[in-house]
Amino acid sequence: MTASATNRSAVPSRRLGIIGSIVGVLALMAAVLPHWVVPIVFPPPPADKVIVDTGHRIKDRVIAHVKGVEYQAPKVEKSAARTWRETASVTAITLGLFAILLSVLSLIFREERLLAGVAATLGIGAIAVELSFVVIGALILIAILYVVGNIIGLL
Repeated sequence: MTASATNRSAVPSRRLGIIGSIVGVLALMAAVLPHWVVPIVFPPPPADKVIVDTGHRIKDRVIAHVKGVEYQAPKVEKSAARTWRETASVTAITLGLFAILLSVLSLIFREERLLAGVAATLGIGAIAVELSFVVIGALILIAILYVVGNIIGLL
């Protein structure tokens, strides 16, 4: 009877590590999937429509400047795709931080290190994926500004 009691207490608990790993997987899914699923469900408007709308806004701005009137930009409603993307981004970062917290708690309560490491890695990975999309967007913007600057002759 004492042998089974000592075996039971010798095995470290896995509860927080498993919960942290599940939360980390959910965070990674929230970080990656919307970038592929949202454009399929809510396709972006065609390029010619975007170009025409931008041209009309520029024309209205120039006309307002020539008349000496302050330009009033029309209110643009957030699209459903943008709302979903923002929600998924916030969810991914929040779940990633929660997975890291559960990993730390798992280590504090001396649970199995492997599951704590998996939870932390998944949480950090979800946050890294979210930040990488921001960095990629910034790099694309810098490249476009550099090309436009070269065409105009500023750089």
